[in-house]
Amino acid sequence: MKVMLVILDGMGDRPSAILGGKTPLESANTPNMDYLAEKGINGIMDPIAPGIRAGSDTAHLSLLGYDPYGVYTGRGPFEAAGENLELKPGDIAFRCNFSTVDENMNVIDRRAGRIKERTHELAETLNGMEIDGTSVIFKESVEHRAVLVLRGEGLSPRITDADPHRLGRVNEVKPLEKGAERTADILNTFVRKSHELLKNHPANIERRKKGLPPANIVLPRGAGMVPHLESIGEKYGIKAGVIAGVSIVKGVCRLAGMEILNVDGAKGNAESDFRAKISAGMEYLGRGDMVLVNMKAPDLFGHDGDPEGKKAIIEKIDEAMDPIKDILDHTIVAITADHSTPCDLMDHSGDPVPLLIAGPGVRTDDIGNFGERSAPKGGLCRVRGCDIIGILLQLAGLSEKFGA
Repeated sequence: MKVMLVILDGMGDRPSAILGGKTPLESANTPNMDYLAEKGINGIMDPIAPGIRAGSDTAHLSLLGYDPYGVYTGRGPFEAAGENLELKPGDIAFRCNFSTVDENMNVIDRRAGRIKERTHELAETLNGMEIDGTSVIFKESVEHRAVLVLRGEGLSPRITDADPHRLGRVNEVKPLEKGAERTADILNTFVRKSHELLKNHPANIERRKKGLPPANIVLPRGAGMVPHLESIGEKYGIKAGVIAGVSIVKGVCRLAGMEILNVDGAKGNAESDFRAKISAGMEYLGRGDMVLVNMKAPDLFGHDGDPEGKKAIIEKIDEAMDPIKDILDHTIVAITADHSTPCDLMDHSGDPVPLLIAGPGVRTDDIGNFGERSAPKGGLCRVRGCDIIGILLQLAGLSEKFGA
């Protein structure tokens, strides 16, 4: 049989007063996920471990069966891999935001109004510069996101972030160990130069005329060197693919040896064509064993503190899942999240996420709807993210027996 793992990024949430004490998932009209919950088995999942606030990168590593504590070196390398940037030994990669600062270098919008237009022009302005004998490789990603790679001698990932992760003054990058001082200086110079070069860029002049926040600085974070991952083919003996609009998920899966499936309309935002993603995933299963489909949009509304918007986008994704019901006779289908992003926190939390598994041979339970408070009553009880792929592969008959 085949395996389809659908990840609603950041779907997990907490009760919202705006939604009458329900979470966005509980409040949403989700007939397709409810159908799968009724036909399958339910539970809750800690993406890494109870109480751990997982990032999308570490969570996806765990969901694919890798120990994030053993292989994770920082977010940057995964973001770079997702943008098809080939890293060389000694390169340091960063995840970045185009952001907005005022004249005092205070961050007033970490995402520059979720800028969507002309980011390639901004990136071209920064790409290719040299700082103290170090080459700068810079590329735009989805919306406000971007990737930075520093290439040169004697660089270290052991530095702090320039991104303050909240509104406030831009962080001065500092070394975390002896020998990382030069890298910290280079990154501070890059951040300063990004502001100098972008503040009066034509794209930002146009944004200010429209009353939009200018993308007048780049804030890097998540420094790391590229890790070595045993390929998913070597690890499990399967052929797997991924459909995702965001670079971080594509990067994790690329470094895990999975096939990156490009789908028209897979934008990594609320405007994504969710049905096209599901259809492409089903099509891939004609030649592969497993497909992971990531839907980024719920996480965005969680970060924006918008429970009604999150509810609406969950409903839109659920509507796109209708074709999944047609493959349940030969496919193990799992639906879950990579982490919770509660709207009241506007950030990731350590809360467990709901999980359902449906398909041939699955021991069903008595749960008839999919939600944070109904799922824990199901037969799966509480599991860890790193257990999921083993559960799915054995249900599909794709795992090897341990022992005689």
